[in-house]
Amino acid sequence: MDKKKELLSEQTARIRGWIQAAATLLTNIHLPNLFMGKIYQGKAKTICVPGLNCYSCPAAAGACPIGAFQAVVGSSSFKFSYYITGFFILLGVTLGRFICGFLCPFGWFQDLLHKIPGRKFSTARLKPLRYLKYIILIVFVILLPMLITNSVGMSDPFFCKYICPQGVLEGAIPLSLGNAAIRSALGKLFSFKCLILITVVVLSIMFYRPFCKWLCPLGAIYSLFNKISFLRIKVDSSRCVGCNQCSKACKMDVEVCKTPDHPECIRCGACIKACPKAAIYYNLKE
Repeated sequence: MDKKKELLSEQTARIRGWIQAAATLLTNIHLPNLFMGKIYQGKAKTICVPGLNCYSCPAAAGACPIGAFQAVVGSSSFKFSYYITGFFILLGVTLGRFICGFLCPFGWFQDLLHKIPGRKFSTARLKPLRYLKYIILIVFVILLPMLITNSVGMSDPFFCKYICPQGVLEGAIPLSLGNAAIRSALGKLFSFKCLILITVVVLSIMFYRPFCKWLCPLGAIYSLFNKISFLRIKVDSSRCVGCNQCSKACKMDVEVCKTPDHPECIRCGACIKACPKAAIYYNLKE
């Protein structure tokens, strides 16, 4: 194995938290808006960010790809829908779920919550729940927006409106704190979404990334590209001694030696750090 790849992989895995923090800051660069109760509406909002990040967050620099996609998926008259589809394919083929592990603000939020002291539980026996995110993707992101549209082909962003807790965390709560008119207009839907957010927060303390594993349609999309993406996790069989430390360290319940490019792998690098023989590393497909 190339020594440079080994060192680069280890360094990348070790500074992942800093990369996540930087990605979150760049995704939400308009921080003064958080205190002003208004949303940035510049030209950058027509460009999607890689991870799950609410368009309605006052600090958001770009659009959430899931929200943008479901807003126009019901009509072929919107060229924007082709841009979003191409965006998914480009990032998926290039990085796969590396985006979930390194570039998604809500993924980082869950990582931080899981560091809170308390009893932790494995999700290994809950693997069937991982298929729920594909159902959410098909029903709430694709089918409902396609089937229920208005006269100009626009639809409600069903996932964002009824499920996504990031919208409450980044959008509704900051806006309501800084804007009295918005605060007075909050109703039952806000309360329902707050309940979802609270549930995700509590589960994230006990389980590792429950939203990413079970509910996130963006993660479901990127997971479809994991096996063909240019960036992969590589296992050097000549160095591997079969100690299984990599799989024990993987909080996404992946058997790393058998399926290093499993759809659930978020390329977090925990397996790279855990391997005593430096047999696992990031590799760009040639």
